[in-house]
Amino acid sequence: MYAIIEDSGTQIKVHKGDIVDIDLRDAEDGSTITFDRVLAVGDSSGATAAKLGMPYIAGATVTAKVLGDADGPKVLVGKYKRRKGFRKTIGHRQHYTRVEILTVG
Repeated sequence: MYAIIEDSGTQIKVHKGDIVDIDLRDAEDGSTITFDRVLAVGDSSGATAAKLGMPYIAGATVTAKVLGDADGPKVLVGKYKRRKGFRKTIGHRQHYTRVEILTVG
């Protein structure tokens, strides 16, 4: 069973047991988060048709356990101006909250 949830404008496809990174939240490690903005719910085998929401499925929730904070990949941005001898490198690393999906449906 899988679900497509919306979190902070991002759509994420999740299965039970998946570990995903979501936008940074003020939640303690070990606590649970409930996602109520579920866009679609379906069966992984394809035996039954998926339920699609318009835009959300009423009553459908996904529960996740907070594992802690995580850092995304380092993104390097370079600036360069020709014939001026100007080169500059700037780095950025996004912070996320890592969660494990407990229930889907």
